[in-house]
Amino acid sequence: MDNNSATKDNNAISDFKRRIKETKPTRWIRFAIVALIFTAWVAWLGSWWVLIFLILLFDIYITGYIPLTWWKKSKNPVVKAVMSWVDAILYALILVYFVFTFVGQNYAIPSSSLEKTLLVGDYLWVNKMAYGPRVPMTPVHFPLVQNRMPIIDTKSYTEWPSWKYRRLKGFGNVERGDIVVFNFPQGDTVCTKYMESPETYYDLVKKYGRFTIKNNPQVFGDVIYVPVDRRQNYVKRAVGLPGETIQIIADTIYIDGRPIPQPENVQHNYFFQVNGGLSEADWENLGIAPDDRFDWNVDAATASANGFEVNPDRTVPAIYVAPLTPAMRATLEADPRVSSIVKASTMSIPLFPEVTAADWTVADYGPLWIPKKGASISLDEEAWHRYSRVIRNYEGHPEAYIDADGTVYIDGKPAKDYTFTMDYYFMMGDNRDNSSDSRFWGFVPEDHIVGRPWRVLVSFDKDKGLFSGKIRWNRVFKDANPDKPAFSTSDSK
Repeated sequence: MDNNSATKDNNAISDFKRRIKETKPTRWIRFAIVALIFTAWVAWLGSWWVLIFLILLFDIYITGYIPLTWWKKSKNPVVKAVMSWVDAILYALILVYFVFTFVGQNYAIPSSSLEKTLLVGDYLWVNKMAYGPRVPMTPVHFPLVQNRMPIIDTKSYTEWPSWKYRRLKGFGNVERGDIVVFNFPQGDTVCTKYMESPETYYDLVKKYGRFTIKNNPQVFGDVIYVPVDRRQNYVKRAVGLPGETIQIIADTIYIDGRPIPQPENVQHNYFFQVNGGLSEADWENLGIAPDDRFDWNVDAATASANGFEVNPDRTVPAIYVAPLTPAMRATLEADPRVSSIVKASTMSIPLFPEVTAADWTVADYGPLWIPKKGASISLDEEAWHRYSRVIRNYEGHPEAYIDADGTVYIDGKPAKDYTFTMDYYFMMGDNRDNSSDSRFWGFVPEDHIVGRPWRVLVSFDKDKGLFSGKIRWNRVFKDANPDKPAFSTSDSK
């Protein structure tokens, strides 16, 4: 080693010692706290190679070789002011990223599928540690946006790097009766101009055909694949767990042949006739939102044929249709103005799985077995129709198919049986006749599970003004799942 190299080494060592010596005790304390939290997080993550970033933290807090705070030495007050804001915003975004990814996140309720348990306009805090947070599958993303950037309408994430599904240890597993936030399984492929629409890409394909959608981007937008953790967030109640058989008979859910408790606030659609009609105050007292109120305007003959009263002058007293809880129905039955309450018949609409569910309805559904990790099934034609989407779309065999002879091919080879690699769940809304749930689009894979709602942070009634009850003060910090104790946890998995 020549003298110049030795001198440089000595200077470097001296400079390092100087930086260590000049570090204030408060910075050592801050570094110790951050390093301890970081090490605990790495242990939870289970990827010890990440500890290499302790070197970066040591430099940020102690040695300062990387000039991250260069702007503090600037003599330009504008530079100092701007960079202080940039620095604060950057730290805030990093903190938000880690909290939203590994601890919890706020979500808004956009639809009435879980009324009256959760209302449209509720803002929830969702605990991601309840079932264990997922390691981000698309780690590079803007922390405050789900999938599309507002205004500029571009992706809020990059598809590289992309990590495989892995879930960190949490406080428990999904139990029956849990209200669960999850990524919408059928949101894997979307039309960019229909991302906020209730019509999925698959609905559009059935209506217009793939060719029409592909060749009309001005109408449908681009057709894109969306990674699991960037798909739209849904919230429903877990009613069927992995390995169970679910069946619905006359609106009652049966698991493995046994009925399970109904939530106190479960709703079904009813027709009811009211002499003199209902006022706004009546609707308010019943707790039925404007979006759920419908008039059934029919002539005297139709009303009479359906068992409703007709006045002597052949006019028909007001007939409404709306979702009612048992308590709401009891209130109407006690009202002397109400002459008739009739359960609305379920419409004939496509259900999951379409081929085998031709004679099923939302009120009489199944039986249907829910896939479980490690469980195997024989691959006959009926099993293929029920579980092909699971095998192809969720378990990584997109080229799997069944030929004209009924033989199933997976990864190019004929297969007589299949063993599932993930657990699956059957989710339903409490507003049973107005909920897009597993009866329509199938199972929720475990890698789509986001977390469990904990509390309602705040709630806004979109139909009211700021000074006329817009803020629902009685819901602030309310339990997000008051019906959970009604469900037995002794048989949960």
